[in-house]
Amino acid sequence: MKIGVIGAGAVGAACAFATVMRGCAREIVLVNRNRKRSIAVAKDIRYGAPLSPVSHIRDGEYVDLKGAAVVMITAGVNEQTGGATDRSDPVGRLKLLDANAAVYRQIFPQLWEVAPEAVIVVVTDPPDPLADLVRCYGFRHVVSTGTYLDSLRFRVHLAQRLNVSPVSIEAQVVGEHGTSEVLLWSSARVAGAPIFDSLQNTDLSRAEFQQDIEHEVRYANIAIIEGIGASQYGIGMVSARIAEIIVRDERVVIPIASYNAKYGVTLSMPSVVGRSGVVRILEPDMSGEERKGIQRSADALRNAVARMQDAVEV
Repeated sequence: MKIGVIGAGAVGAACAFATVMRGCAREIVLVNRNRKRSIAVAKDIRYGAPLSPVSHIRDGEYVDLKGAAVVMITAGVNEQTGGATDRSDPVGRLKLLDANAAVYRQIFPQLWEVAPEAVIVVVTDPPDPLADLVRCYGFRHVVSTGTYLDSLRFRVHLAQRLNVSPVSIEAQVVGEHGTSEVLLWSSARVAGAPIFDSLQNTDLSRAEFQQDIEHEVRYANIAIIEGIGASQYGIGMVSARIAEIIVRDERVVIPIASYNAKYGVTLSMPSVVGRSGVVRILEPDMSGEERKGIQRSADALRNAVARMQDAVEV
């Protein structure tokens, strides 16, 4: 089984590294506009690969992606370079859309020629409207990493505050991978018990607890970028896990983004993921306020896609 990674920047390198470490595929091909960089990244990872499950990583050209089951696209401008690190800016990652849509349009013809049936995993920010762009080009199997990482961040911060393992936390984020995302507090649980019931053993008020967690989750990427310049390791691990689920046809339910006809846009919902990408979308029970939030998130994404399409027509 072959997995391709387009883009060898910080995120692409992290995706490739995590894919090798998990042993997701026998062959991983790294493609980058500057081939000198992809050669170096592949070589660096290859030296440590014998410590992981058997896999072979190499650099290549687009033609080397032929037969790939999954292709991750990580190429493009990141938040720091694109000026999307202002916590007070409600646009957030969507600010990068025009620049990264232009990068994607350069990739499409070459990728379509060799891997039209691959499952395309959009990792570049903002991943949801870029996934719509990929789908509109003609690719049939398209997902974005969506809110999978956001949901893990939600679980981790809840676990830290409640002093339990994140494994015991059930919590999801849906909607946009961005500032309009919706944290589903109504269904959040720790070992089956409602999260807010667990606050009885802490000195935190419900309002303070919720506000602090939401701030940590929504702006986790900016906090990381302020420290190391790029949010890369978490998304690399998430992308590798998504690729693994696909190539193994696991049918695992995760919060991931695909085109949702109900909302008319790509956004995240809990979804069954298998060999062809998202097999089925599930919509969890939500409170009235959470439903309003997901609608606002869908509206923001639809407006972004419309602006992107208008820019092309002009």
